[in-house]
Amino acid sequence: MMAWLALTPLLVALHRGSLTRAFFLGLVTGIVYFTGTIYWTTGVMAVYGNLEFLVALLVNAALVAYMALFPALFAVVTRRLVARLGPSALLASPLVWVTTELGRTYVFTGFPWVLLGYSQVRALPVAQLASIFGVYGVSALVASVSAAAALIVVATDRRRFVPLGIALGVVVLVAAWGSLRLSASTLTESGEPLRVGLLQGNVDQAEKWDRRRADDIFADYLRKTEAAIAENAQLVVWPESSTPFRFEDDIQATERLRGIVRRSGVPLLLGSDQIEHSPATKYYNAAFLVRSDGATAGVYRKMHLVPFGEYVPLKKVFFFAGPLVEAVADFSPGETGVLLPLNGHAVSTAICYEIVYPALVRAFVRNGSELLVTMTNDAWFGRTSAPFQHFEQASMRAIENGRYLVRAANTGISGVVDPYGRVLAKSSIFEPAVMVEQVRFVRALTIYTRIGDAFAYATVLATLALLVIARAPRHRIGRTGTTAPRT
Repeated sequence: MMAWLALTPLLVALHRGSLTRAFFLGLVTGIVYFTGTIYWTTGVMAVYGNLEFLVALLVNAALVAYMALFPALFAVVTRRLVARLGPSALLASPLVWVTTELGRTYVFTGFPWVLLGYSQVRALPVAQLASIFGVYGVSALVASVSAAAALIVVATDRRRFVPLGIALGVVVLVAAWGSLRLSASTLTESGEPLRVGLLQGNVDQAEKWDRRRADDIFADYLRKTEAAIAENAQLVVWPESSTPFRFEDDIQATERLRGIVRRSGVPLLLGSDQIEHSPATKYYNAAFLVRSDGATAGVYRKMHLVPFGEYVPLKKVFFFAGPLVEAVADFSPGETGVLLPLNGHAVSTAICYEIVYPALVRAFVRNGSELLVTMTNDAWFGRTSAPFQHFEQASMRAIENGRYLVRAANTGISGVVDPYGRVLAKSSIFEPAVMVEQVRFVRALTIYTRIGDAFAYATVLATLALLVIARAPRHRIGRTGTTAPRT
């Protein structure tokens, strides 16, 4: 609920003052925003990156400061428009906000974590707007209420209440349409059904590559696989990097796994590291689909790697984080969005935080994916809000693309989300689990899947156009009612 008015205090403050003041107001807003939502990176780097706590805190502070630059830019642009075009320019701030969110998605590989629109992912009638405009459209809708509320405070004429009435009216209309879409649920009534088994091994990150624990971890996953098959699973999904060995490199362990698949006839999708020796040695974070006869049907290599998790960008700049640089594996990104064949259908697999990139997941669906699978290892996050944030953001991809989404996470949250964002099954964090749920292969395309982030890019063009207009000489109204340039 608070998200609807979250930007109002900043927008009111931007009614007056210099651009420098606006920059610092936006920066402080961003620091509060991201300190409260990505605080967990300190623990990740201290516990698993082998950094001293103070150094980890500094790295986290640097990340927060960088992320805060986007709200700062939002504040500067908004202040510029208000200064040149008047208080009513506050109503353009949702366009500016979405522009900066789009920038945050792509600049320096991007980190589109906790976009404003994700605040509505459980307000399902409102969240259905994502099936047309994506999460950025939901962000714009939420920001529009903040903008209209701010205008009431800063404007003086009687008409200042009209924009808020219009904004609330739009919200009501969107919610009413979303409710009708939910009640129809046509996407859940078509397509071939499939029972999917999700495994949550709950393996502590410190034990994952402990050779003394490897056999026990692998045996536990095999037992869980058998349990899912016993519940009539038609596909079993393991989490990201779930094998304590490299699949296909350890011949004996790989054959044990293939044997279960052959005997049961149930395909298996698992996450494992992969190494390629020719022409140069490269490491990949990959997903393997083992088809019912035990052969490898396809391999997807993760395309969007995690900075400071799977590679270290700008190593010379982050020289002070030496232990982290040494601890991070130097993975290579996959080059193509490989779809995995399953019973005459195509399945996509987003690994870890790839699922927070709307355009990447949309590309999978545009290329023919009928089921969204995401596998992750959120053990890094510990008992923080991060696993919950990650799950919520993954759920938005189901709404955007009108696809069932299944998520297997090492320590949770594992679950199944239907094409409208309804959570059909969900595990707790840091508990072992075997979940079997029915989903469907869906082929229909949503408007968002067809047009992509056209709305978000339109906000960029609109923002640039407004800035050009704001550069034009200001005019005054003459006595005759005609405009005359200032001298």
